[in-house]
Amino acid sequence: MFEQLGLIGCGLMGSSFALALKRAGLVRRIVGYSKSPSTTERARQMGVIDVEAPSALLAVSGADIVLLAIPVSATEATFKAIRHLVGPDTLVMDVGSTKRDVVDAARRVLREQVGSFVPCHPITGKEVSGVEHADVDLYAGKQVILTPIERTFTAQLKKATAVWTAMGCHVVKMSPQAHDAAYAAVSHLPHLIAFAMINGIKSQPHGKDYMALAGPGFRDFTRIAASDPQMWRDILLANREELLAQSKIFQQSLQSLEQLISGGNGDGLESQIRQASETRANWRVSSHKAHK
Repeated sequence: MFEQLGLIGCGLMGSSFALALKRAGLVRRIVGYSKSPSTTERARQMGVIDVEAPSALLAVSGADIVLLAIPVSATEATFKAIRHLVGPDTLVMDVGSTKRDVVDAARRVLREQVGSFVPCHPITGKEVSGVEHADVDLYAGKQVILTPIERTFTAQLKKATAVWTAMGCHVVKMSPQAHDAAYAAVSHLPHLIAFAMINGIKSQPHGKDYMALAGPGFRDFTRIAASDPQMWRDILLANREELLAQSKIFQQSLQSLEQLISGGNGDGLESQIRQASETRANWRVSSHKAHK
């Protein structure tokens, strides 16, 4: 049981975490801060937080658990704002989709207290953002990646693992580098492709008409293109090296398919499609087993 959660960022991710922490009976009081005072006020009105804080530092004052639910580009400035109140017994976590940049910021700013920080990436979310979309079940049954560094305190890592587990999450640990390489491939690149695909269709003279004819397959494939622009700008730039490497691999794969189509090579094309189809089908089975 924690005495106080200092919540920095009362949007979808932060507010959903606060609600889930309350439901699990893990915290007595929640003090929240958002850059927009109206967001913080709305969070209090909705019962997400108990007290509004006028600054990030005051949200952390008296807190034994802190969650940064902010754009990854704001991480370093936020660490600077709160570092004087981060003690050796404080558990500090984030929910950012990139980890190396966040860890680097923590090293630079928190210094001797960097051990209190456990970098986290919950694999969940919605295309909509804001406190009004807070969902107590957002994290339930989802995977959470923890990326501790060599200076992370063992006690804090155990606390972080216990918190996410109590909220019904499946916890996985890996290095920040391994995390960013993996999610460049399976999350950041798909978003990049979805953004490019929608923009490519829209740029055509009859693009609007084409989209009006699209069915469920198009809807499912492009769903993530409706994601928050500022958040994804930050993610794509923060993980640019790994993302661009994955983009090159994708382009090579696409060109391979284009060459088969251009050459009328039906057998080769069918073989490539079958390989993709079987890989996708097997992934669904293995993912289901992993989350049992």
